[in-house]
Formats: sequence, C-alpha cells, structure tokens
Amino acid sequence: MRVAIVHYWLVSMRGGEKVIEALCDMYPDADIFTLVYDPEKISDKIRRHRIIPSFLQRIPGAVANYQSMLPLMPFALESLDLRDYDLIISSESGPAKGIIPPPHAVHVCYCHSPMRYIWDHYHIYRSTAGIAARMMMPVLAPILRSWDASSSLRVDRFVVNSHHVGERVRKYYRRSASVVPPPVSVDDFALTADLGDFYLCAGQIVPYKRIDLAVRAFTEMGRNLVVIGDGAKGDISALKRLAGPTVRFLGRTSFQDLKLNLARCRALVFPGEEDFGIVPVEAMASGRPVIAFGRGGALETVVHGHTGLLFHEQSVEALIDAVHQFEESAQLFRPDAIRAHASQFGTQNFQTSMRKIIDEELEAKRSGLPAAAGFQSLSRPYSGEMAVPLH
Repeated sequence: MRVAIVHYWLVSMRGGEKVIEALCDMYPDADIFTLVYDPEKISDKIRRHRIIPSFLQRIPGAVANYQSMLPLMPFALESLDLRDYDLIISSESGPAKGIIPPPHAVHVCYCHSPMRYIWDHYHIYRSTAGIAARMMMPVLAPILRSWDASSSLRVDRFVVNSHHVGERVRKYYRRSASVVPPPVSVDDFALTADLGDFYLCAGQIVPYKRIDLAVRAFTEMGRNLVVIGDGAKGDISALKRLAGPTVRFLGRTSFQDLKLNLARCRALVFPGEEDFGIVPVEAMASGRPVIAFGRGGALETVVHGHTGLLFHEQSVEALIDAVHQFEESAQLFRPDAIRAHASQFGTQNFQTSMRKIIDEELEAKRSGLPAAAGFQSLSRPYSGEMAVPLH
C-alpha cells in the first residue's frame, strides 16, 4: 500500500508538524506532499521522508512569503500527482485537502481547522491586514470559500482535533467528523518543586490569541508575566507599548527554556480562543494549572476547578477576576493530578485512534460499503458523543 501525507506547508515546527511526525511514525515509507518546504526549519524525522513540494516552491520568495500565495494554492494543490497512492492523509488548515485523489484511494483528512482567514476569522484577519490585502480579500474570499467547500467532497472521512472544530466542519462543509485530539509529547515535560513567582503566556504572537488581554491585566495588577513566542514585529511592538515593568518578553526560546518556564510558572494564562490548544496540555503535563478563556478547545482540555480555571468573557476585568480566584484557591490544584489528566493526550492515543479510523475506511473501500463516519469520539481522553474529558 502506497501512502501519501499532504500537509499545507513545511516551514516551521508547530502543532501541525507534530501531527505529521506522528503520522510519519505510523507510515515510515510514506511520501509527503506540501505547498512549500524549508528543509532547515523541519525536523529530521520529517526530512527522512521523500518530500514533494508544489510548483509554488519554484516561485522566487514563495517559501518566505507563502501566505501571499493563497490565491494560487488551489491550483498548486490540484497539480500534485497522487495517482499511484492507495491511502492519502491530508493535514488541513492552510489548505491541504484540495488535492485530487484517484478513485481507488482512501482520503482521510485530519482537520486542524477549516481555513480561518476565509471562514470564522475572516473579519479578524481583514481588520489587521495591510491596505492591499484588505482590498483584495472581499474579491478573493468568496471564490476560495466556494472551492474550499466543494473540495470537501473529495474527502472520504474527516477527523478533527476537537468538537469545536467538528462543529465548524459541519457548518461550512456539511460533513460529519470523528474527534481525535492531536498528539502531545507529554513525556517531554516534567514536574518541578522549584516554582517561580510569575505567570506565563506562550505561543505564536498573533492578534486572535489575545495576549494583549494578559499584558493589560498583569500590568494593571502589578503581577509578573512572562511572554514567550514570536510574531510580526508590529504585533510584538504593540504589546510592548501596553506592557508595564512587570511584563517580560523573551521572544522565541529553545525548547529547554520553554519546558523550564512551563514547569516553574504559577499558572499558564491562555486568553485566546483556540481550535484545540497544545500549549495548555503541555503546561498541564508540567503539573501547572491553566487559566483559560472558556471557549473553543480549552473546554475539552481544561477541567475547571481541577486542572485550572475558565473565565467566560474576553476582557481584562474577567481575566483579573480569574487570577484573583486562582490565587485564593491555588493550594487546591495538585500537580500530580494535573499531569495525570494531561497524560491522556499522549501521542500513542492519537496513533491508536487514527489507525482505527484509517483501517475502517480501508476495509470499507475493499468491501465496497460506506464506512460509519458519524460525529463521534474515538480517542481515550473522551467518553461518548459529547466528548467529556475523563478526570
């Protein structure tokens, strides 16, 4: 059986690329197709595979400015030749599922999210874009939405990283999906007794993550906040202008420094709405509580009062109240129990669930019968259709 993995772009190592690494372990002989590829930014595990980029790779500057290639991405994906493959696993976010699969192949799409910048986050991205992009987006977005929705029909089975994303797949594609949380390397993180007197924000610095709320709140409270992550210079400069003397920006750090800060912080502050949110699980794997905005993926990973606290309004005042509530009850959060909860999101659970789904689809293809692809959960962290975390 020839296997192809399709990923939107390979230019960094973030959550989506960790999924690709887990798939690479499952299918060590798979070929990887992508829109653009920067070998210096990708792990050895991925580089060991045969990687086939699209024609965008040959356009000068496309690797560094891949996001500006969005209007060409449908053409680039459909130009990828997958005729000889029996199993195609697309990793969708940027896009990736829009390849043309051969009739005999099974196409399973692991959807991190329908393209945010043309669907639910369209107005957020447009409001923060440059003048040229703001003018072009109303022209291009309807065309891309039509292509994105129609290309969903090329997928045999959708798998999503959370029920939050599953609802968007249902809304925009009119398709059901199975829920499998992404792989988190929980064994890479550990508890420590050497706690610091600071809170932590970590992740890519982009407007929708609402790190500005944390900066404003901790400046107002006079509490120590450490911000780890990189982003556009303008976004970082805007945050620094809001920050008081108790807020420190470390930029992009090594994995070792990130692990140390996750393990030593009083709590991780997570004020944005994420599709899943791997960083909160990494913090919990380090035994630290999470103070998160109670919407999106945080509802499926953070157990209020057990592994952290949820606040339900994206405002400075609500975050300040949550921090005060946390400090009044901090002794109730047990690091060992928090880590035990996080262990349910390990890589092995992801691989076991994905293999079960893929085997079902392959068997359905062989028998000529449709597979049972209802909106259901197949991973250990969840129980039943409502995907309630076990704790």
